[in-house]
Formats: sequence, structure tokens, C-alpha cells
Amino acid sequence: MSDVEREPLLTQLDGDWKVVDGHHLERAWDFEDFQAALDFVNAAGAVCEEQFHHADFDFGWGRAKVTIWTHKIDGLTESDFVLASKLDQL
Repeated sequence: MSDVEREPLLTQLDGDWKVVDGHHLERAWDFEDFQAALDFVNAAGAVCEEQFHHADFDFGWGRAKVTIWTHKIDGLTESDFVLASKLDQL
């Protein structure tokens, strides 16, 4: 996707989402403790399973980071933004 194609989609997401190197979406969340971060990752993982579109997760005590891209094309597609939008709703 070009910058022109990505921009309207990005503006529909939470402002914490970033496009990194034109390749993937990334967002970090902060939580009160490990359990809250784990609960978020488990809920987000369930959304990924429902969508048949899987994000990468990095999490630990009080934090979680999600990275999304379409592995098949090694870049961004509209479905990546749809998944990000669904994760915004958690």
C-alpha cells in the first residue's frame, strides 16, 4: 500500500497506531500489572483467530505491543487495518 492508500485507513484507528517503515502497523498498551496485560493478549489473540489474521505480540509486566502485517505479501493490506480497528475495541 502506498502512503496515499494507507492514510485514510490510519486516520480511522486510535492515534497510538503507527505505520513502521511502510511495512507494518504497531501499537503499544500499558496496563496495571502482568495479569491485565495477559488478559488483553488473550482477548486480542481470540480476535485474531476469529479473523483468521494473526498479529505478533510482545508483552510482559504492565505492557503489550501488537505488530500487524500481511505475511503473504510482506506488507500492509486493508485487512491489517480492519484487525487493528477490532483490537482498538478491546
